[in-house]
Amino acid sequence: MWVLRSHTDELSGIDSIFDRMRWGWLAPAVAVEAVSFLSLAIVQRRLLATGGVRAGLGTLCALTLASQAMINSVPGGGAVATVYGFRWFRRLGANDSLAAWSLVATVVIGVVSLAFVAAAGLGIATSDGASLDLVPVIVGVFLSALGIGALFLYHRPQRAVASWVLRASRRVTRRPLARAETRLARVLAQVAGFRPSRRALGAMLAWGVANWVFDCACFAFSFLAVGAGIPWKGLLLAYGAGQLAANLPITPGGLGVVEGSLTIALVAFGGNRVSTVEAVLIYRLISFWAQLVVGWAGAGWLAWGVRSGRWRRRVFAPVGEVVAVAPGQGAVR
Repeated sequence: MWVLRSHTDELSGIDSIFDRMRWGWLAPAVAVEAVSFLSLAIVQRRLLATGGVRAGLGTLCALTLASQAMINSVPGGGAVATVYGFRWFRRLGANDSLAAWSLVATVVIGVVSLAFVAAAGLGIATSDGASLDLVPVIVGVFLSALGIGALFLYHRPQRAVASWVLRASRRVTRRPLARAETRLARVLAQVAGFRPSRRALGAMLAWGVANWVFDCACFAFSFLAVGAGIPWKGLLLAYGAGQLAANLPITPGGLGVVEGSLTIALVAFGGNRVSTVEAVLIYRLISFWAQLVVGWAGAGWLAWGVRSGRWRRRVFAPVGEVVAVAPGQGAVR
């Protein structure tokens, strides 16, 4: 409740907006937001499939919504959602390496695909982006995202970075790190087996981009819902800048928080201040507040499924065979 109180100012003036709301546009706005979360669940499903785990799309959709609700409403929500996702991936059949790799890969694909969306928005509104000093910020983030993606995908630079970190650690601690080196080498060897094909990687990046594009479409429908025209020229750039502000707090340029950056950027593109504020409010009502309710409901549904025995914990047998383990019992091969 303490976390949510910091967002209650978003709901101020909502009654006056509802009085003149065009309700017919809310249905497609909610629909495209749902497809946005579906796209993210498909990314996770394909990542788990890289390690041979087949997960139900409905389960992953509920897991995605629940994790996002935790991030938005729990102190330290990012850490809580990471542990929650890790334990669920293990329950769905992934071993520790695959579960951790899939979680990290989800973040990497999200960052890279968001950088693509922001760069596309910059290409659509180049002159205006330059006037807002967004060109060096977005280009820098785009190049950094590509570097992160390459580091994650190719194992030779991974080993080089890992070796550099270990050497630096030895200099600082002045202690041998043989055990850490052995453990790290084992992890890197396991991760090497999860490398997706180029076709699979392209599909995952496409679904990652779809996640952001459909979320941006929800924002576009929010303008129609308040009876305003869609500011097509600056919409994608403002959206990309706002999401970079939310997802990359170290972004140079200090873009600010989502609501502020969206409103300020679109007004700078010539949008009406009142209608822009109202559209941002409707967008947040769908993508934040409604998702919060649905996400926690999804977490409850998942918890009920575990208690009723719908999802039995699965572990990897030594020979690679996946076996079911009932709560409180040993593995049965």
